[in-house]
Amino acid sequence: MTLQQLEYIIALDSHRHFVLASEKCFVTQPTLSMQIQKLEEELGVKIFDRTKQPVIPTEIGAGIIAQARTILREASMIQQIINDQKDSLTGELRIGIIPTLAPYLLPPLFKQMREKYPQLNLVIKETITEEVISELKSNRLDCGLVVTPLKDSSIKEDVLFYEELFVYVSRKNALYDKKYVLANDIDPDQLWLLEEGHCFRSQVLNLCELRKSSDFHFKYETGNIETLKRMVDKSDGITILPELAVMEFSKQQMKLVKQLKAPSPAREVSLVTHRDHIKAKLIKTLKEEVLRIVPKQMQTLNSKKVVEINY
Repeated sequence: MTLQQLEYIIALDSHRHFVLASEKCFVTQPTLSMQIQKLEEELGVKIFDRTKQPVIPTEIGAGIIAQARTILREASMIQQIINDQKDSLTGELRIGIIPTLAPYLLPPLFKQMREKYPQLNLVIKETITEEVISELKSNRLDCGLVVTPLKDSSIKEDVLFYEELFVYVSRKNALYDKKYVLANDIDPDQLWLLEEGHCFRSQVLNLCELRKSSDFHFKYETGNIETLKRMVDKSDGITILPELAVMEFSKQQMKLVKQLKAPSPAREVSLVTHRDHIKAKLIKTLKEEVLRIVPKQMQTLNSKKVVEINY
């Protein structure tokens, strides 16, 4: 059994396709297939069910692959110890980030990291929180930028900042003339929401004390906050926006932004890692760079109140 063979079975598990897995490992498909077969012969079990399309792990194979991820994670600590001793920021950092943060954090973050740490390879995946957590646990990601609390004992949460939530209204809407908005002022029939699976949707439903999607007469599924904003701009309606989404608004745009009654509702944004994570120095650097981007007043809760998430 070799570390290389373990990398091959992990790649095949991740991609569920021999060609894609071999490309990821920079080997030919026959080489990858042969090495996996050798490992199966050595162990005396079938790791993958090749009769299924896409290929899937057998029951015992799933356990072997999980242990392989742990072994490779531990083995990679050797290089990380060397990098830390050299005081150099090199290697690869795999980051998951949710779609409601990515458009506002990633452009300045990527620019800073590329200029200051040119030898560091950032691999960034934009996806929903559930997927970020799953990939942290399977060692496909090193860390994530998500909304917390997650209530998962296997995940470590390092709170970074708190985003106030604002109401964004159409000029045609009755709420346009209000300075402050109450949750019960919001008409569910006029509210544009993200699709199911986004934690921000859950927070908005809790904030507005709405529970059932059947409350809405018109359904539009999107994972993009900017799309919701444009829907409000072009039609009569309202949506909820996080603070980072309104920071670069013009004076004219800010006329469409209304505060909710104090204590201001907010979402808690954290840098999350698996409890067995490595690359501590790289993750600490990422945290420092994110905090350089976010205004100081957002880094404390103050008079804001965190809105619950239903996972």
